[in-house]
Amino acid sequence: MSGPLHGRRVAITRPDAGELGTRLRALGATVVHVPLIEITDPIDGGLALRRALARIDAFDWLVVTSANGARRAGPGAAGHPRVRLAAVGPATAEVLAEAAGRPVDLVPRVAQAEGLLEEFPRTPARRVLLAQADRARAVLAEGLRTMGHDVETVTAYRTVVRTPTPEEIAELRDVDAVLLASGSAAEGWAAAVGTTSRATVVAIGPVTARAASRLGVTVAHVAPAPDADTVSELLASVVR
Repeated sequence: MSGPLHGRRVAITRPDAGELGTRLRALGATVVHVPLIEITDPIDGGLALRRALARIDAFDWLVVTSANGARRAGPGAAGHPRVRLAAVGPATAEVLAEAAGRPVDLVPRVAQAEGLLEEFPRTPARRVLLAQADRARAVLAEGLRTMGHDVETVTAYRTVVRTPTPEEIAELRDVDAVLLASGSAAEGWAAAVGTTSRATVVAIGPVTARAASRLGVTVAHVAPAPDADTVSELLASVVR
């Protein structure tokens, strides 16, 4: 297949290659899908989340920061229209809307926690249920509390670094580019391949880029948004 990525091997390291894999193949890339993270239940098996969702009407807002959080928390808001919905970005909002059965009320222009804080209503004070990963940054919860909101955080899922097989590691060493979508994926990459390789490392978002840099992984490019079109177009322009 011809295209700007023809002959290039691109590693996707999140659990699901999904639409991004489809877009990259359409651009001619050979997609090497090696998950470096696994999504699992919280330590409590999701008990805290279930208890929070059982009293969802006590909250004014349900806020999620990832598609995984949206899938797990979103159904709890179905049939509760007074609870407003907020998602950190458009991809997460799409999953949240499907899970909750209605549109999302707030999706920030900048798809990260800081962007959501910038656009979240400051007054009046509201009760907020924030469903996120076990490794989530504290910036969103702390920022909302600083605004005066009553925030309850609950762990919706855990992100665990996955150890790839020897065969998968060999494949990763042979790629032209790798996509890292989280700090956990960066940890997995550094453990499996090392901090130096021939691959062009592309981080999805500045938070992932900073996490990778702290591990000693050199990030060549940062995708400004996590959607498949943005990431695939960036790769097409920088991988030769």
